[in-house]
Amino acid sequence: MVVSPCISICRTDPVTGYCYGCARNNEEKRIWKDPATTDEWKNKNLKEIQERMNGWQLESFKESYDHKINKGMSLFKKNLIK
Repeated sequence: MVVSPCISICRTDPVTGYCYGCARNNEEKRIWKDPATTDEWKNKNLKEIQERMNGWQLESFKESYDHKINKGMSLFKKNLIK
């Protein structure tokens, strides 16, 4: 099972159509939720979305996504709960 790249920062850039948090577009988000979507597609999409990011956005995503994989929730969501 591949963990969703959503890191709970769900705002869409009006110019690019990509989410500020995970860099996915709405179609990619829909595909992730489809139970028929393969892990192969999800892993490929994870690489694609990280290629869209750079600088602080990429570093922040990697840190939060890693935390989500290891602890069950993104850093952003963890800080909201505090």
